[in-house]
Amino acid sequence: MFEKGEYVVCGNKGVCLVEDITTLNISGVDRERKYYILKPVYVAASTVYVPVDAAKESMRRILNSREAKELIQVIPDIPLINISNDKLLEQEYRGCIRSNDCQEWVRIIKTIYLRRQKRIEAGRKVTAVDAKYFRLAEDNLYGELAISLNMPREEVEHYIAEEIG
Repeated sequence: MFEKGEYVVCGNKGVCLVEDITTLNISGVDRERKYYILKPVYVAASTVYVPVDAAKESMRRILNSREAKELIQVIPDIPLINISNDKLLEQEYRGCIRSNDCQEWVRIIKTIYLRRQKRIEAGRKVTAVDAKYFRLAEDNLYGELAISLNMPREEVEHYIAEEIG
Protein backbone atom coordinates (compact mmCIF):
# COMPACT_ATOMS: atom_id res chain seq x y z
CA MET A 1 0.00 0.00 0.00
CA PHE A 2 2.74 2.51 0.95
CA GLU A 3 6.29 2.61 -0.35
CA LYS A 4 9.62 3.15 1.33
CA GLY A 5 10.52 6.86 1.09
CA GLU A 6 6.88 7.97 0.88
CA TYR A 7 5.32 10.58 3.18
CA VAL A 8 2.18 9.55 5.05
CA VAL A 9 -0.05 10.92 7.78
CA CYS A 10 -0.18 8.51 10.68
CA GLY A 11 -2.73 8.86 13.46
CA ASN A 12 -1.72 11.44 16.03
CA LYS A 13 1.93 11.35 14.91
CA GLY A 14 1.41 13.72 12.00
CA VAL A 15 3.49 13.53 8.84
CA CYS A 16 5.89 10.59 8.78
CA LEU A 17 8.39 9.22 6.31
CA VAL A 18 8.11 5.50 5.56
CA GLU A 19 11.64 4.48 6.41
CA ASP A 20 11.25 0.74 5.92
CA ILE A 21 8.78 -2.11 5.55
CA THR A 22 10.00 -5.17 7.39
CA THR A 23 9.40 -7.72 10.09
CA LEU A 24 10.47 -6.89 13.64
CA ASN A 25 12.95 -8.86 15.69
CA ILE A 26 11.43 -7.98 19.05
CA SER A 27 10.39 -10.53 21.66
CA GLY A 28 6.63 -10.93 21.93
CA VAL A 29 6.05 -9.65 18.38
CA ASP A 30 4.97 -11.95 15.55
CA ARG A 31 8.14 -12.27 13.45
CA GLU A 32 6.09 -13.07 10.33
CA ARG A 33 4.05 -9.87 10.50
CA LYS A 34 5.32 -6.95 8.40
CA TYR A 35 5.49 -3.43 9.80
CA TYR A 36 5.91 0.06 8.41
CA ILE A 37 8.75 1.78 10.22
CA LEU A 38 7.89 5.46 10.25
CA LYS A 39 9.92 8.51 11.22
CA PRO A 40 7.73 11.46 12.23
CA VAL A 41 8.97 14.53 10.37
CA TYR A 42 8.30 17.03 13.16
CA VAL A 43 9.06 14.86 16.21
CA ALA A 44 12.79 14.30 16.50
CA ALA A 45 14.15 10.97 17.72
CA SER A 46 10.82 9.21 17.41
CA THR A 47 9.94 6.00 15.56
CA VAL A 48 6.50 4.56 14.91
CA TYR A 49 5.77 0.92 14.05
CA VAL A 50 2.50 0.21 12.25
CA PRO A 51 1.48 -3.30 11.15
CA VAL A 52 1.07 -3.34 7.36
CA ASP A 53 -2.20 -5.26 7.69
CA ALA A 54 -3.65 -2.63 10.04
CA ALA A 55 -2.33 0.51 8.33
CA LYS A 56 -5.54 1.29 6.45
CA GLU A 57 -7.23 2.48 9.67
CA SER A 58 -4.45 4.78 10.85
CA MET A 59 -2.44 5.90 7.81
CA ARG A 60 -3.00 7.76 4.56
CA ARG A 61 -0.86 9.38 1.88
CA ILE A 62 -0.24 13.09 2.26
CA LEU A 63 -1.93 15.44 -0.16
CA ASN A 64 -0.05 16.06 -3.37
CA SER A 65 0.71 19.65 -4.38
CA ARG A 66 -2.43 20.02 -6.52
CA GLU A 67 -4.68 18.62 -3.76
CA ALA A 68 -3.06 20.93 -1.19
CA LYS A 69 -3.68 23.98 -3.37
CA GLU A 70 -7.28 22.89 -3.98
CA LEU A 71 -7.82 22.48 -0.23
CA ILE A 72 -6.52 25.98 0.41
CA GLN A 73 -8.90 27.42 -2.19
CA VAL A 74 -11.96 25.83 -0.52
CA ILE A 75 -11.03 26.86 3.04
CA PRO A 76 -13.53 29.78 3.00
CA ASP A 77 -16.31 27.32 2.13
CA ILE A 78 -15.51 24.75 4.82
CA PRO A 79 -18.24 25.01 7.49
CA LEU A 80 -17.65 25.78 11.14
CA ILE A 81 -18.45 23.37 13.94
CA ASN A 82 -21.79 24.53 15.31
CA ILE A 83 -22.03 23.02 18.77
CA SER A 84 -22.64 25.26 21.79
CA ASN A 85 -22.24 22.62 24.53
CA ASP A 86 -18.54 22.66 25.51
CA LYS A 87 -18.45 18.94 26.42
CA LEU A 88 -19.94 17.94 23.08
CA LEU A 89 -17.68 20.42 21.32
CA GLU A 90 -14.58 18.78 22.78
CA GLN A 91 -15.84 15.37 21.58
CA GLU A 92 -16.30 16.85 18.10
CA TYR A 93 -12.79 18.33 18.18
CA ARG A 94 -11.39 14.94 19.19
CA GLY A 95 -13.25 13.21 16.36
CA CYS A 96 -12.03 15.78 13.84
CA ILE A 97 -8.41 15.28 14.92
CA ARG A 98 -8.73 11.49 14.80
CA SER A 99 -10.27 11.60 11.33
CA ASN A 100 -6.90 12.42 9.76
CA ASP A 101 -8.83 14.64 7.35
CA CYS A 102 -7.43 18.05 6.41
CA GLN A 103 -10.89 19.58 5.99
CA GLU A 104 -11.80 18.52 9.53
CA TRP A 105 -8.61 20.16 10.83
CA VAL A 106 -9.59 23.34 8.97
CA ARG A 107 -13.04 23.21 10.63
CA ILE A 108 -11.35 23.14 14.04
CA ILE A 109 -9.00 26.02 13.21
CA LYS A 110 -11.78 28.22 11.80
CA THR A 111 -14.17 27.46 14.66
CA ILE A 112 -11.66 28.05 17.42
CA TYR A 113 -10.26 31.16 15.75
CA LEU A 114 -13.72 32.77 15.78
CA ARG A 115 -14.48 31.52 19.31
CA ARG A 116 -11.19 32.98 20.50
CA GLN A 117 -11.97 36.37 18.89
CA LYS A 118 -15.38 36.47 20.61
CA ARG A 119 -13.93 35.50 23.99
CA ILE A 120 -11.18 38.12 23.79
CA GLU A 121 -13.71 40.81 22.78
CA ALA A 122 -15.79 39.83 25.82
CA GLY A 123 -12.71 40.11 28.06
CA ARG A 124 -12.44 36.37 28.62
CA LYS A 125 -9.53 33.99 28.18
CA VAL A 126 -9.24 31.27 25.57
CA THR A 127 -10.23 27.90 27.03
CA ALA A 128 -7.52 25.28 27.55
CA VAL A 129 -9.51 22.84 25.40
CA ASP A 130 -9.67 25.32 22.52
CA ALA A 131 -5.95 26.10 22.83
CA LYS A 132 -5.06 22.39 22.82
CA TYR A 133 -7.14 21.45 19.78
CA PHE A 134 -6.21 24.59 17.86
CA ARG A 135 -2.52 23.71 18.26
CA LEU A 136 -3.10 20.07 17.28
CA ALA A 137 -5.11 21.02 14.19
CA GLU A 138 -2.55 23.63 13.13
CA ASP A 139 0.36 21.25 13.67
CA ASN A 140 -1.33 18.53 11.62
CA LEU A 141 -2.55 20.76 8.80
CA TYR A 142 0.49 23.00 8.45
CA GLY A 143 2.88 20.06 8.77
CA GLU A 144 1.18 18.22 5.93
CA LEU A 145 0.83 21.27 3.70
CA ALA A 146 4.50 22.17 4.23
CA ILE A 147 5.58 18.81 2.84
CA SER A 148 2.95 18.84 0.07
CA LEU A 149 3.88 22.34 -1.06
CA ASN A 150 7.61 21.91 -0.44
CA MET A 151 7.94 24.88 1.89
CA PRO A 152 9.05 25.46 5.49
CA ARG A 153 6.29 24.76 8.00
CA GLU A 154 6.59 28.31 9.41
CA GLU A 155 5.57 29.79 6.05
CA VAL A 156 2.37 27.79 5.56
CA GLU A 157 0.02 30.02 7.56
CA HIS A 158 1.18 33.13 5.68
CA TYR A 159 0.91 31.29 2.35
CA ILE A 160 -2.69 30.26 3.11
CA ALA A 161 -3.61 33.80 4.15
CA GLU A 162 -2.23 35.20 0.90
CA GLU A 163 -3.93 32.56 -1.25
CA ILE A 164 -7.41 33.05 0.22
CA GLY A 165 -7.09 36.79 0.82
